[in-house]
Amino acid sequence: MNLDTRSTDAERIALMLLERWNGRDLDGFVALLAADVEWYDPAMPAPPIRGHAGVREFAQAMLAAFPDFNYEVLGQPCAAADGTKCALHWRITATHTAPLVPPGFAPTGRQLCQEGVDLLEIRSGKVTRILTCFDALAAAEQLMGVSLRPAPGSLRERLAVAIQRVLAFRARRLTKRLKLPPRAAA
Repeated sequence: MNLDTRSTDAERIALMLLERWNGRDLDGFVALLAADVEWYDPAMPAPPIRGHAGVREFAQAMLAAFPDFNYEVLGQPCAAADGTKCALHWRITATHTAPLVPPGFAPTGRQLCQEGVDLLEIRSGKVTRILTCFDALAAAEQLMGVSLRPAPGSLRERLAVAIQRVLAFRARRLTKRLKLPPRAAA
């Protein structure tokens, strides 16, 4: 992770965050976060996680389950001119060697290689919000060694469509019965 002389404070903070994660410096990682930080991540059992204690617990669980978890920044971070936001394109590699608790997923011994983006919000030199975006289904497929996406035209696809239609019908009925606007019912 190179910091050039043109890097903004937001970019420096974002890169330090990943550097401390990769160095397993959870005290340093958490120190870069505001006390009221919120972190949204598809890998979390119930996003968002809030506060230092929640972030530390999640980080410890991830690093216990994936001890070789490593971030690689792809390209340069992209920071807002006012320094309040920064986006990082990254690739992680990690091997699932221990249970992931919660929820208790058994280790698969498989390696994950996944790209994604972190969107950070920064206030007074501290990260206040992290939105982690990646294809969670692709990650699950890699770790389980199976395709979870049905092939087009397959029986699995037809069954998935049938189940979705039943659920959509139920959602529409519930929306109508409760007189909710369509967006609120989802």
